[in-house]
Amino acid sequence: MICALLATTMFRLDAEDWPQWLGPQRDGVWRETGIIEKFPAGGLNFRWRTPIGGGYSGPAVVKGRVYVMDRQLAKGTARSADAFSRSKVPGSERVLCLNESDGKILWQHEYECDYTVSYGAGPRVTPVVNDGKVYALGSEGNLVCLDAEKGTPVWSHDFKKDFAVKTPLWGFAGHPLVDGKKLICLAGGDGSVAVAYDKDTGRELWRALSAKEPGYAPPMIYEFGGRRQLILWHPEAVNGLDPETGKIFWTYPLAPSVRSGMTIPSPRQVGDLLFLTSFYNGSLTLRVGSDKATLVWQSKKVSEMDTDGLHTVMATPFIENGHIYSPCSYGQFRCLKLENGKRVWETFAPTSGKSARWGHAFIVKHDERSFIFSENGDLIIAKLTPEKYQEVSRARLLDPANHDPGRPVVWSHPAFANKNIYARNDKEIVCVSLADN
Repeated sequence: MICALLATTMFRLDAEDWPQWLGPQRDGVWRETGIIEKFPAGGLNFRWRTPIGGGYSGPAVVKGRVYVMDRQLAKGTARSADAFSRSKVPGSERVLCLNESDGKILWQHEYECDYTVSYGAGPRVTPVVNDGKVYALGSEGNLVCLDAEKGTPVWSHDFKKDFAVKTPLWGFAGHPLVDGKKLICLAGGDGSVAVAYDKDTGRELWRALSAKEPGYAPPMIYEFGGRRQLILWHPEAVNGLDPETGKIFWTYPLAPSVRSGMTIPSPRQVGDLLFLTSFYNGSLTLRVGSDKATLVWQSKKVSEMDTDGLHTVMATPFIENGHIYSPCSYGQFRCLKLENGKRVWETFAPTSGKSARWGHAFIVKHDERSFIFSENGDLIIAKLTPEKYQEVSRARLLDPANHDPGRPVVWSHPAFANKNIYARNDKEIVCVSLADN
């Protein structure tokens, strides 16, 4: 717990807020009390529903407002039937601010944005809200800072223009990180994989690292060896940087590099260990000091089907009491030993219900159980232990509305705040009460 507190970005917010990717402490833990033990027999208690456009962007909830991004197609335009197509599709992206009490849209910031990305449903990134400003990053590299109350622009950047980079295959997807007066982003290019801005003015403070492609993993800050370290994981290496200056403390090269650039799940810390996982290359666990990282264990197989360890696509694994819990490559929800990657058990119940490529679910820990949001649109209460997966309760939250992987899915991380869950698909965003009264 101490390490988690040290690692977190310092937000001056009420405990009920969910201001960024994975929540207040960027760790996927919901700490509110007074939450239901089981879902009502008659189904979930929906407080409101609001129509929105497509996207993978999860919501952020701060001071009675909900912030999310979506995609609007240009009139008379349709997306390609081929999800992997990178043909140009005209349209726009929006940053939306909704009233938390009733879901009414209070303001929107919209800008033209032609898409050239695979899986082009919409933006990928959860907005970050801090000190009266909201920071949002679009799929084509448009970074905007807006006044959180009014939605008026404060500053902006265009990654493709600023750093002379191309849009990654699946778009710009690294969730930005506020650290003190800095906004740290995953950008790309020669010397600019990581970029830090003054969060108030947008002035560039530093840039660091080079790689052929930046990947998609969000920047994370943890303490190792008595040092706060910015962890940047791109397809060619894992890196520890000084968050203040961008100076590189250490680099652990990856050979082979991560296939298809799929560094996606958030790196996770447990003590002096750093755990990472990807779809093809599998898992990697490092022991990290103040100025170096050494290998503890890693998967030996580069494969999506003949796997060892854990080959997660995009879910952030949850680690507790020496065990890792996460979906694997084809939806096998697995429990592994952190010390060596040995598998303990697996089940398809929380993901797709059966073997399915990229089978997926999001995990948020709450007290002694977890809330799991399945790609089928179900919200699940379950207990995850080294002994077994124990499902306590399940209810339909949203209909899966995205068909890009060849089956209907919901691939957007929910937010938990004010004793509610806030979740979206490609048609609407909903708020559901999870209070125990």
